[in-house]
Amino acid sequence: MSQDRFEIECDRLSQASDGAQYERLRWERNEGPMLARFVALVHAAFEQRSEFELAEEGSTTAVKRFILKIHSNRVVAIALWLKDGSANIQAEQIERSPYRVADATALSVDFQLVDQQWMASAMQELFSRVHN
Repeated sequence: MSQDRFEIECDRLSQASDGAQYERLRWERNEGPMLARFVALVHAAFEQRSEFELAEEGSTTAVKRFILKIHSNRVVAIALWLKDGSANIQAEQIERSPYRVADATALSVDFQLVDQQWMASAMQELFSRVHN
């Protein structure tokens, strides 16, 4: 039996034994590290900009959400999540901010294409949608 077929059978039996536990462990093994890398790229995009700060607020296991503060002012939320192998990022309006998001449509790309260059382009596009 090949390793892939063995893994498939292990997954099948694990899921049959306890579906909720299986899904949690599957997520930690697969999507969890991908989402962590996605978040790291967002943070890296602002490394050279000390006036920009990302404060995690309203995150869940599957969706990471950060408040973008510029000069300590709450501007917008940045939400990141994975779905069906794609990376998604979206700007959201937040309370206590005079800024509005003209288009809240998420940007989506195959996760394998996410890198620093893609992140810079995505953030540029999201920022172009923010107005006060």
